[in-house]
Amino acid sequence: MDLSYSKQDKAFRKQVRAWMKKNVPQKDTSLSRLAPDDPRRIERAKAWQRSLHQAGYVARGWPKEYGGQGDSDVMRQTIVNEELILARAPGLIGASGLTMLGPTLLQCGTEQQKQRYLPTVLTAEEIWCQGYSEPGSGSDLASLRTRAELVGDEFIINGQKVWTSGAQFSDWMFCLVRTDPDAPKHRGISYVLIDMKTPGITVRPLVQMTGDAGFNEVFFEDVRVPRDNLVGELHQGWMVANATLFHERNMLGSTTRTQMMMHNLLRLARSHRRYGKPAAEDPVIRQKLAELLGRVEAMKYHSLRQLTDVIKGRRAGLGAMVNKLVGTELNHDICALALEIMNSYAPLKRGADRVIDNGVWQYEFMFTLGLIIGGGTSQIQKNIISERGLGMPKSG
Repeated sequence: MDLSYSKQDKAFRKQVRAWMKKNVPQKDTSLSRLAPDDPRRIERAKAWQRSLHQAGYVARGWPKEYGGQGDSDVMRQTIVNEELILARAPGLIGASGLTMLGPTLLQCGTEQQKQRYLPTVLTAEEIWCQGYSEPGSGSDLASLRTRAELVGDEFIINGQKVWTSGAQFSDWMFCLVRTDPDAPKHRGISYVLIDMKTPGITVRPLVQMTGDAGFNEVFFEDVRVPRDNLVGELHQGWMVANATLFHERNMLGSTTRTQMMMHNLLRLARSHRRYGKPAAEDPVIRQKLAELLGRVEAMKYHSLRQLTDVIKGRRAGLGAMVNKLVGTELNHDICALALEIMNSYAPLKRGADRVIDNGVWQYEFMFTLGLIIGGGTSQIQKNIISERGLGMPKSG
């Protein structure tokens, strides 16, 4: 197995790194105190994605006719993604559209839908959110009850979604609705695109334990959506939804982000003193660091196996679920050890006197706990991997 980069890849990485050094915006702490839907915060985030897209570093593999680069070399986008994290660049406000909706439309959408929506996803002109989870329908997504009745050329939608990230500033939602209430629960579901400015939609932000209001409840009351906004076949939305979930789980299981977190944990262990010496010299802490390093390395090589599959045109199978399961739990465990290293400083939060690393570890500890639940809980992931991947009998 050759794990080295080609000369062309190294030259491309050098080019991307130079661009990042020159163009990544400086962190503005004043923006972090603004509400997620504050126009100043939104515009700055959109401007960053536009800049990245103009440089040719957003969704390079998308076809040129939809605004992409038409670059079939998967390594190029992989290098860009790695350099974004290494440069500590801001996240992309259009991530849901780029990593979930876009690939789904390329796979399942009509030509008209691709022409209409994909270019504005790339430029962040239109921001998307995901309408999947409902009260009582989280991990058991197929039990969703939001109803869409087809009347003529329109769906009339009634119901509620919850835990909808970014809904308060999104322009559109890709949404699962029940179009045949009499069908078995995995059937009778359709995948529709909803303009968030449509009358009858109410968005209510939810404050998380981190103090942010990133999640939302979304209520639909006689919301009218054109039939042309249906993706895939009527009542066959579960197949389309699984395509989106595959891309979401790959996004949640980011290997490079985990490696950066581990790097920062090692830095903390070397710099923070416990009982008069660096925490890294404590034998218990050293053992835990070694265990986490082993898990990070194993996850990295699993991801390289997936990358090989993509390059060779092979289906990844359950690899995305393994990524999601391992990555989200590993990120949380890294943060947990950071708090253990901090010892009595661990309860401090952002803005407090003597807080370490400006409270990033405390925030990430709470945030990563949510990611273990989002996109399908760890328990659900383990069941699917064991049943479909290992041929084990169904639980319960």
